[in-house]
Amino acid sequence: MTDREALKRAFLQAAGFGAAVREPMGGDASTRLYERLRTPAGESFIFMDQPPAVESALCPPGASAAERMALGYNAASRLAAGSVAAFVTVADYLRSLGLSAPAIPAYDVTLGLAVLEDLGDGLYATLIAQGMDEVPLYEAAVDVQVALHQQAPPDILVTGDAAWPLLTYDTLALKVGTDTFLEWWPKFAGLPEFGPAAVAEWEALWAPVWVRGEAGASVFTHRDYHAQNLIWLPQRQGPARVGLLDFQDALRGHPAWDLLHLLQDARRDVAPELEAAMLGRYLAARPGIDGEAFLADYRALAAANAARILGRVFARQALLGRAQYKAFMPRTWRYLERDLTDPALAGLKAWFDRHVPAEARA
Repeated sequence: MTDREALKRAFLQAAGFGAAVREPMGGDASTRLYERLRTPAGESFIFMDQPPAVESALCPPGASAAERMALGYNAASRLAAGSVAAFVTVADYLRSLGLSAPAIPAYDVTLGLAVLEDLGDGLYATLIAQGMDEVPLYEAAVDVQVALHQQAPPDILVTGDAAWPLLTYDTLALKVGTDTFLEWWPKFAGLPEFGPAAVAEWEALWAPVWVRGEAGASVFTHRDYHAQNLIWLPQRQGPARVGLLDFQDALRGHPAWDLLHLLQDARRDVAPELEAAMLGRYLAARPGIDGEAFLADYRALAAANAARILGRVFARQALLGRAQYKAFMPRTWRYLERDLTDPALAGLKAWFDRHVPAEARA
């Protein structure tokens, strides 16, 4: 038995789950591990294991841009690095709003362990693939966004002995994410490295987008809000019908950010007609928003996110041997190319046309 396994068994015993049967579950691209716990009483829970010190350093509140860059990608991007404190406090905040994040009957921030409510297996992506009508699912997911955006989130989230700062998805975090395209796509596509002039033009073209993203950062942002992180709970009411997962990287961000993840989902096709209808639903529920400005920000930030996903997530993972990510690339390119048809993004479209020819877009 490893030392980590001994810690896990002791934690479960102390939390009253020592007699539970542990069933391994499929993982994701993170450093977390999950098991389903079956108790003698017939209840089901999820056991989350996030080993501490596996990922790079977190972003200290108040750190300068230079300090964040020196600490590594997680700090620069303001990612939670799997922090259990982040997961616990964000879950508690979401539940305080009447939303369906998992209840957490036991956790240990220092050990990186938590027992979570089991919200079931009704993932949006699975249900839609099985033939369920996607429209009510997406309507409910948009309604969650409306509920979240009705109030400004607190600066610090606190639950018991756990506290977590809700930092801003700022210009640096947006820039670092977008810039991963420059690093990883040439390696994946067999292109030469982008030269200094191309990089300088890239930064000049994207800079207004990043600035607009930070300027609009006013709402709680899940950050990874898509069909594989949402669970359908039809027995609940209103926005609580949407079970929320994988929210530990939450920040204060632009209200378009979660919507663009949902409606330009890199892992499944979302028809342009459905995207337009759901954006219309959101704007109708928030009449005080300048719809034209919001949609301009939405398209620009969606383009930045597509570049980030193509670089940091898909190309990098594919180069690390995870070939399954190649299947998502053509879809993400289609989203990006569609966003770049916005006349306001003509300079970026021209940059991609010059430096990433069609045959180098997977």
